[in-house]
Amino acid sequence: MASHGIPRVSGASLDKSEQAKQKERKQIDQYKALESEVTDRIKARDYSNATFQATSKLLSQNPEYYTIWNHRRRLLQDVFARELATGPSGPLIDETDAAAAQKAGLTLAQHEIALLVKEDLLFLIPLLKQYPKCYWIWNHRSWLLSTATQHLPVHNSSELWQGELGLVTKMLSLDSRNFHGWGYRRQVVKEIEQLNGSSMAESEFTYTTKMVETNLSNFSAWHNRSQLIPRILSDRQASSKQRQTFFDSEFELITRALYTDPYDQSLWFYHQYLMATLDASNDQALPILDPCTNTGRVDYLEREIDSIKEMLEGAEDCKYIYQALLEYSSRYIEVEAGNKKVSTVELREWLDELRKLDPLRAGRWRDWQEQLKL
Repeated sequence: MASHGIPRVSGASLDKSEQAKQKERKQIDQYKALESEVTDRIKARDYSNATFQATSKLLSQNPEYYTIWNHRRRLLQDVFARELATGPSGPLIDETDAAAAQKAGLTLAQHEIALLVKEDLLFLIPLLKQYPKCYWIWNHRSWLLSTATQHLPVHNSSELWQGELGLVTKMLSLDSRNFHGWGYRRQVVKEIEQLNGSSMAESEFTYTTKMVETNLSNFSAWHNRSQLIPRILSDRQASSKQRQTFFDSEFELITRALYTDPYDQSLWFYHQYLMATLDASNDQALPILDPCTNTGRVDYLEREIDSIKEMLEGAEDCKYIYQALLEYSSRYIEVEAGNKKVSTVELREWLDELRKLDPLRAGRWRDWQEQLKL
C-alpha cells in the first residue's frame, strides 16, 4: 500500500513462477519455525541472548508482529534488572567499560543500560527505512528512550532524545507527510522540553514554516502549527496588538497558499482553524486574539468572504471555495444582523454549485439550505 507516494512496504514482487513459489514456501516454513522457536523460548522463560537474537531475526522479517516486540521488551527489562542488581565490581563489566562509565559520569549499570539502548535503537534504523509507517517500530523506540530516561542522568537521556529529534527530522525530509513521524516528533519534543525545562515552541513553529513552504499539502505540518500558536503567544507574553499582528500574518500566509492551490483541502482546514478562533460559540477553539470583539469578528469575516470570492475566478469548479463562502456567510449572518456583505441570491448560487460539484453530500447541502432559510 502506498501513501503520499511512499510505499508502506517495499520490495513487493509480481514474479509468480514455480521457482519463486517454491522459494516463497521455503521462506514461510522457515518463518513458522522461527516463530515457534521464539514462542517456546519465551514460554520456557529462556531470557538468554540467543532468545533475544531470535526476536531480532523474526522482527526483521515481520515488524508488525507486536507480540514479539512485547517479548523483546521483557527480555531487555530482564537484562536491565540484572545490570542494576550487579554491584560496582560485578562480573558483567570489564575494565574498559568501567573506564568508559567513569568518563561519562555514569555508574557501571547505567553505562551498560545506555549501551544496550543505543544498540537497540541502531537495530531499528534499517527497519524504519523499510517500514516507515509501522506503529510498533516507533512504539519500541519510544519505550527504549523512556526507559533510558528512568535510569540515566538528565544530561545523558537528553542527548538520546536530541539524537531522536535529528532522526525524525531526517525521516520527515524523506516523507514529509508521514503522520506517524509527526506524532512521534511531538512526543520527542515534549520529552526534551521536560528534561531541559525550556520550551521549543518557537523552533518547532519555524520548522513547520519550512515544511509547509516546501510542500503546501502537508496537513500534519499545518496541524502542528495550529497547536503551537497558543503556546507561542503565551511564551511571548504577546499583547493584544501583537496577537492581532500575528493573526494577520497567519492569514496572509494561508491566503497566499490558497491562491496558489485552492483545490488543496489541507489549506482549507488551516483556514477553517483560524476562522474558528473567531467563533465565540466554539468552546474548543484555541484562542489567538485577546480580546476578540464582535466588531473584530465582523471585520475578519467580511475581509475573508471578499478574498474567497476573488478566488472563484478561474476556479469555478472548486467546491471548497463554495463551502467556505457558505460557512463563513452563515457565521457572518449570526454576528451581523444587517447582513451587508452577502445576498440571498449569492447564497443560493453557491449552494446550487455545491449540489452540482458534490451530489453525494446532498443531505448536507439540504441542511445548509434549511439553516440559511434558502
